[in-house]
Amino acid sequence: MARASRTWTIGLALAWGLLGWYDSGVVAAVPARSLQLGIDVLLTQGREQLRGKRVGLVTNQAAVDAHLQATADRLAMALPTVGGRLVALFAPEHGLRGDRPAGQTVPDEVDPGTGVPVYSLYGSTREPSPAQLAGLDLLVIDLPDIGWRHYTYISTMVYVLRAAAKAHVPVVVTDRPNPLGGLVLEGPVAEPDFLSFVGIYPIPLRHGMTIGELARFFNQEYRLGADLTVIPMQGWSRSMLWSDTGLPWVAPSPQIPTPEAALLFGLGGVLGETANLSDGVGTAQPFSYLGAEWIDPFRLATAANRLELPGLYFRPTYIVPSGYRFAGRRLGAVQVHVVDATVARPAAAGIQLLALLQQLWPGRVQFPAGQRNMFDLVVGTDRIRRSILEGRPATAILQEDEPALSDFARRRQPYLLYPR
Repeated sequence: MARASRTWTIGLALAWGLLGWYDSGVVAAVPARSLQLGIDVLLTQGREQLRGKRVGLVTNQAAVDAHLQATADRLAMALPTVGGRLVALFAPEHGLRGDRPAGQTVPDEVDPGTGVPVYSLYGSTREPSPAQLAGLDLLVIDLPDIGWRHYTYISTMVYVLRAAAKAHVPVVVTDRPNPLGGLVLEGPVAEPDFLSFVGIYPIPLRHGMTIGELARFFNQEYRLGADLTVIPMQGWSRSMLWSDTGLPWVAPSPQIPTPEAALLFGLGGVLGETANLSDGVGTAQPFSYLGAEWIDPFRLATAANRLELPGLYFRPTYIVPSGYRFAGRRLGAVQVHVVDATVARPAAAGIQLLALLQQLWPGRVQFPAGQRNMFDLVVGTDRIRRSILEGRPATAILQEDEPALSDFARRRQPYLLYPR
C-alpha cells in the first residue's frame, strides 16, 4: 500500500515536474533547491500563459530541472492539464537529445520520448519555417547557453526570434544560469566584418549574460521585433558559478561534459580553430589540452606557469586523440588545470598562450587560410591572428579590447535581470 501511494503521489507531481524523475518505480532522490529555473517559475507561477495554447519548444537534452527532468518531457505532460498541447519541438546544433557531433547536420525526426515532431534548426535552415510556425500559439525557448559567444545556441535563439516576429507568434524565454557567472567580460568584442553563426552580434567572447538577458538585449538593440517575454530565475545572482547553483550538470553538447569544459571552451575552443593545435577534442577531457606534434610539453609547461595566469596551472603531458583532426597521433601537450574558476580568464589566457607559442617556436603555429576563416570568425576579428604573427606582446593585444568591453558593459546594463 505504501508503494502504491508513493507512486500515485509522484505521478501527480510529474504533471508539473515538481519532483524527481520516475521510471519503473525508481525515484531520483534529489533534494529541493532554493534556485528556481525559468521553466520552474513558468510551470508553477505562470501556467496561465500556457492555458489552451498550442506550444512549440526550442530546447535540447540539457534543459533539465533540479531533478533531471527535461523541459520537453515536462511540457508534454503539463500542457494537457491546462488545455494546451506540445505540438512541435525545434532542435539546435547537436540535436534534441544531444547526440550529434559539432557541425553535423541535425535531421527532422519524431522525438521518441514525447512523440512530438522535431524540426531541425541546424540543417538546411537555421530558423523555423512559416509552415512550422503556422499552427502555434506560443513558442517557448529553454536552451542551456555556456557563456561564450561562439557557442551557437544564442545564434539559434536569434534566428527563432526573427522568424517568430515575422509569423506573429509570441515567444517566452525561460531563463537558465550562465555557468560562468554574470560578472566577468572577456574580449574581443566581435567586429561587424566577422559576424557569423559563431558570432551573431558584436558582443564579447565572454559576455557575462544569461540567455534570457541576451534575448532582451538582442530583441531591443537589434530590433528583432519579437513579442518577447522572459521568465527570470529566482535565487540566482551574477556572482554564482555553476558549482554555486547546486544543479546537476548535463552535457549541452558532446564535447562539454563538465562545467570545467564549459569554462575552458573559451581557451581550447578558440585555439582549436588554428590549423595545427589540438584542444584535446578526441580525448576524454575536451578543451583541457593544448598540444601539437612539435611542442615540447615540459618547455611549454614551464614557460606557461611562469606567466602566472590567474586560476590556471599547466601540466606537461602527451596525448593521443582517438578522434577528430589528430586521431592516433602522439602530441606533446600541456593539460590546463582550473585551480580557481572565480579568477580564471580563459580567453585572455588563450591569447597569452598563442603569443608564448610564437615566442618559443616562431612560425610554427599555423592559422586557416582565407579572409573569413574559422579562427577569425570565432575570435570575432582578424586583429588577434595578425598580432600574433607579428610577434606583438599579449599585454598590448589584450589592452586593445578594453574600450569595446567598457562600451558593452554600459550597453548591456538595462537588460540585466539579476543582482551581483
